[in-house]
Amino acid sequence: MLLTVKNLSKSFLGSRALDAVDFDLAAGEVHALLGENGAGKSTLIKCLTGAYHRDAGTIALEGEAIDPRSTSQAQDLGIGTVYQEVNLLPNLTVAQNLTFGREPTRFGLIDARARTRLAREMLDGYGLDIDVNRDLGAYSVAIQQIVAIARAVSLSGKVLILDEPTASLDAREVEMLFKVVRDLRDRGLGIVFISHFLDQVFTISDRITVLRNGRRIVTEDTARIDRVKLIEHMLGHALESEVEARAGAAAPEKGGRPIAFSFRNIGRQGVIEPFDLDIHEGEVVGLAGLLGSGRTESAELLYGIRTAQTGEARDANGPINIRNPRAAIAAGFGFAPEDRKTDGIVADLTIRENIVLALQASKGWMRPIPRAEQNRLADEYIEKLDIRTTGREKLIGELSGGNQQKVILARWLAMNPRFLILDEPTRGIDVGAHAEIVRLIRALNEKGMSLLVISSELEELIAVSDRIIVVRDRRHVAELAGDQMTTDTIVRAIAAPDANPEEAA
Repeated sequence: MLLTVKNLSKSFLGSRALDAVDFDLAAGEVHALLGENGAGKSTLIKCLTGAYHRDAGTIALEGEAIDPRSTSQAQDLGIGTVYQEVNLLPNLTVAQNLTFGREPTRFGLIDARARTRLAREMLDGYGLDIDVNRDLGAYSVAIQQIVAIARAVSLSGKVLILDEPTASLDAREVEMLFKVVRDLRDRGLGIVFISHFLDQVFTISDRITVLRNGRRIVTEDTARIDRVKLIEHMLGHALESEVEARAGAAAPEKGGRPIAFSFRNIGRQGVIEPFDLDIHEGEVVGLAGLLGSGRTESAELLYGIRTAQTGEARDANGPINIRNPRAAIAAGFGFAPEDRKTDGIVADLTIRENIVLALQASKGWMRPIPRAEQNRLADEYIEKLDIRTTGREKLIGELSGGNQQKVILARWLAMNPRFLILDEPTRGIDVGAHAEIVRLIRALNEKGMSLLVISSELEELIAVSDRIIVVRDRRHVAELAGDQMTTDTIVRAIAAPDANPEEAA
């Protein structure tokens, strides 16, 4: 084997990110590394490239034990990495990027002609006929990725790690990149390919390894692995052959309720293919799919965090222009993001200040909400949502994850939104808070609020949703309702490209 990893372990503050992981890579192989958020993929890669130092285990390259202590040391050993966000300098020329740090010199000065010649030689065989003296930023992301690969291969030349290289590429650009990957494989490089796009994984890889919760779950030849089994390994769900009963009472039929919001042909190139979606009054629509499938991106288009290039939104009064989050709030939308610590809470503000934040923004900062009203709102929602705190003036950053999530929900409930988007509302919180938030979603639903809920917990999504939209590889591929809403059918819809989920089941 070209690269062999044995019993690799890594912990952070007592939390084990990698637990005795084995992994190997052959020369002339594309080995896909798959797993959901928190599976350990990034930690494994950073241990291989010297960004992290492992706690235990061994790494061998061409049979020799190695212990890279930095990314430059890993490059010297033969291990290079190309990330989704190209880590080159767009304001420098292609030639400058390719030769940065090892420019040819003459009489102590950089030899520009030799640099141009060297850059062209480095790109030879990559199928690029470009002006290497033009700024890298003038070229498409796909060409920038290939330039980054050419630099990484020239610096390393044994192992190439591609971390989500196709995330921002269209279909034509993906094929351009895959031609380069195949050529490098045929030249004997070992390539680790990390991607959330299953169709691409099955197209380009020779073997697949799945990580979950820091452990290696399976390694299998791509040609032999079953797609449904692969999803099971990633999600940790064993499918049942019988139809599962929906948790709780059956949802009321929504067909008789008016449509609150209608979205038509909403899409953005490279983000999500255009989709249609109707949201009824008092309806919970779930979004299911693997991490990176387009779930969050769909929600961000609806809320104006990303600007849609196509389509329109309407409510009962006619068209609405959701050009940014401020316009979405004005239309009665709320959004609780997946990463509450980065995108949700303001850790250095109090619970009271976090709760009134959206309401104050909607009124404008020249019309401050009276302090007495702020206190009333904070106390009301602390009691309603059972936020565990010593008082409204406690800093939100000092609360547990579950209580932080409740404060974010309180912020939007204080706005009394018509449409509330919840992205992974129960991720990373304890069991008690998890149950309380699920009950809150049901209560809001019963009061007539329309909700869009994104969750990786399929049982949770089934329990709260009236319909579930399945998203795969940036496309809305299936809509499930009633008896169709089982973990079995959802996973098969995710796993089986271009197949009817009912037939796949």
